[in-house]
Amino acid sequence: MTPLRVSRDFRLLTIGGTISSLGTQAVLVALPFQVYLLSHSAVLVGLIGLFELGPMIVVSLVGGAIADRHDRRPVLAAAQVGVMIVTGALFTLSLVTRQPPILGILLLGGLLAGCTALDSVARGAMTPGILGVDHLRSGMALGYGLFQATGIIGPGLGGIGLGLFGPRWLYLADAISCGAMLAAALAIAPQPPHTTGEHPPVRDAIAEGLRFVVANRALAGSFVIDINAMLFGMPRALFAVLSLSVYHAGGGGTGLLYSAIALGGTVAVLGSGWVQHVNRLGRLTILMVVFWGLSIGGAGLVRSIWGAAVLFMLAGWADGVSAICRSVISQTLTPDRLRGRMSSVFSLVVTSGPRLGDIESGLMAGAVGALNSVLVGGLGCLVGVGLTMLAYPELNGYEADVEVARMRREEEAFKAARATSAS
Repeated sequence: MTPLRVSRDFRLLTIGGTISSLGTQAVLVALPFQVYLLSHSAVLVGLIGLFELGPMIVVSLVGGAIADRHDRRPVLAAAQVGVMIVTGALFTLSLVTRQPPILGILLLGGLLAGCTALDSVARGAMTPGILGVDHLRSGMALGYGLFQATGIIGPGLGGIGLGLFGPRWLYLADAISCGAMLAAALAIAPQPPHTTGEHPPVRDAIAEGLRFVVANRALAGSFVIDINAMLFGMPRALFAVLSLSVYHAGGGGTGLLYSAIALGGTVAVLGSGWVQHVNRLGRLTILMVVFWGLSIGGAGLVRSIWGAAVLFMLAGWADGVSAICRSVISQTLTPDRLRGRMSSVFSLVVTSGPRLGDIESGLMAGAVGALNSVLVGGLGCLVGVGLTMLAYPELNGYEADVEVARMRREEEAFKAARATSAS
């Protein structure tokens, strides 16, 4: 909790982000639920991820380049305005039309994913500068923990809201909740990047950021192993299908499955003090992804919603520990001048991975059934971990203490250079 006490800007960012995340998590339940009710097709639910990928990739890469050359606050504010416009359009479309066109819902869902990706890029780029080296680990763990907590409350409220009011009012709630993050973005101190000299064109800046990520083998390995876990082991798109057609638990059951993973992640963060003392964070990441794959695969073997929820909670715990490790790895390996572009890639990995999982699980469910799709995904995740370890041994060798010390030296050198320039 120390970062909240010592940093006013971090408090504002945390409060605004927590409120807006409640609305975002509720929409994560509403969108696939509405598509499945309209189409009764698990494949179409999975294709939500396909519509979301394009906007996420473009917005993240361009937004990251912009965040590395200007004050990062307007980027964050623009993301909130975008979410408010898109969710307002989803609300209006669902309100005025008894049977909203599925294509319209899918297209707006893609635009919403792009705005959410821009929000992640801006926050990821400015958080290390706000926290400083000394509070980086605890602050990022706290932020992730609160995000996971909203992942419990938001889907829970979303499940209740779906049963009482239908999906359209959840879209309106998301639009309203983003006002808190917009206010925070306008209230915090300026957040310029630590850079000097001329900025390259946006296209060249994007290419520079991608080259950095690819060249840093430990960083690239952390991204690859997360994509693997989400591609094969995240059956999020099937939660509505499982709840309605396998467990017969309706909208409330859909919210329960979403909340189970988030509950596990929150428990992981609340008990994450031990992670602060782990030096080999790459090795711990690998172990947690293995545990994730085992838990997800096990969920494909049970036919009780409560048994599945317990296994998804265990998977969420492993993902929570892994996320803390991967966040520290990415931030400590990246200089501030590249942090916006690295955050764009990090955001793409974190947000596009589940969308790829939506596509995979939806198509697999259409071929072999929803439960078998979950089982196959868990097994595929385990195979992917083995291949990642062979391709990126540097991830297993990452040492946090070495990188944090280097980061501290770079920060002190920048402050000294700025003081000399001012004098």
